Amino acid sequence: MIKPHGSDTLRPLYVADEAKRASLLKEAETLPKLLVCSQAAANAVMLGSGYFNPLAGYMNLQDSLAVAEKMKTTAGLFWPVPIVNVVADASALRGAKRIALLDPNVDGNPVLAIQDVTSIDEASDAQMKTMAEKIFRTTDMGHPGVKNFLSVGKFFVAGPIQVLNYSYFASEFPETFRTAGQIREMIQKNGWNQVVAFQTRNPMHRAHEELVRMAMDRVGADGAVIHMLLGKLKAGDIPADIRDASIRKMVELYFPPNTVEITGYGYDMLYAGPREAVLHAVFRQNMGATHLIVGRDHAGVGSYYGPFDAQEIFHKEVPPGALEIKIFEADHTAYSKAVGKVIMMREAPAGHKKEDFVLLSGTKVREMLSMGQDLPPEFARPEVARILMSYYQSLPKEAAG
Repeated sequence: MIKPHGSDTLRPLYVADEAKRASLLKEAETLPKLLVCSQAAANAVMLGSGYFNPLAGYMNLQDSLAVAEKMKTTAGLFWPVPIVNVVADASALRGAKRIALLDPNVDGNPVLAIQDVTSIDEASDAQMKTMAEKIFRTTDMGHPGVKNFLSVGKFFVAGPIQVLNYSYFASEFPETFRTAGQIREMIQKNGWNQVVAFQTRNPMHRAHEELVRMAMDRVGADGAVIHMLLGKLKAGDIPADIRDASIRKMVELYFPPNTVEITGYGYDMLYAGPREAVLHAVFRQNMGATHLIVGRDHAGVGSYYGPFDAQEIFHKEVPPGALEIKIFEADHTAYSKAVGKVIMMREAPAGHKKEDFVLLSGTKVREMLSMGQDLPPEFARPEVARILMSYYQSLPKEAAG
């Protein structure tokens, strides 16, 4: 099986031993408390799950700047995005060697992790903007990732962590949330050697379904892992439980048994385009995938990135040998009436016109579903469309439009 990134074996930071975990929770009662932001909480879940192997905790300011500038820590580890715990006010933490991190996303704010504080550094406004520019390729506060990054504070609380639970992900998505180690075990149990990972924050329409098939066929994969983001999204995106239900229905009806596994991970979307695509590759390698599908405008938002920037970064900025996982580069994919099947646009035969494709904008899809109109079967499986239609029709009119 493919090795994890940066180490021979996976080193998740979740404290699996029950007695030790109970002891740490007891200790947490005596420690200074810090209510972290949602992104820092998601970082803790990813560290605990083994997806951010081999990191031992949150980066300090120097490592964050180095990762933003060169995609390498000061010690030389390849890493595409700073993994940080940033706060607006660190005055209550001064002198603290150990702190309890409280979960902002669960009622009662339970202890999520315990952190050893190795440093607390204040970034300058210029440093924050530089990091935002490098990570997101913009400092526009209209970008949801930039807004999150520049709004939570400037104090970087660094140090290793011990993770005590998986926040709301394990309880709200028990059939879907899986750690990197659990997915590795699943891959091994299935006897898969070549494994395609498909990243999604959206429901899967016919084009996505066929793209998974194409990738599996072309790389000779034994199986595919559909790996959906379960954390926070921007306003208007479809909730995780609806995506989960629609994807499960698609796989149940349209893929052969034992060829596709449906899983999810506990992270908030960054919308960082190319840099996030590289992060996706890192943690898919950690979960045991040999290939990651990177499609058009992967992890993008609005018009901040070119359609294939997330593919080009692997050629232009990722050093050779930095990752073992391979990238399957996909074009925009849609049903062709001329050919009679879903194809990649770049593979359309000579003379093929744009009008030959069945294309619907996201706005048009939402409008049709909210009005109870069936989507073309060439665009979406009817069983999937019915789940989405039920969701959109349950929304207030102004939210569905």
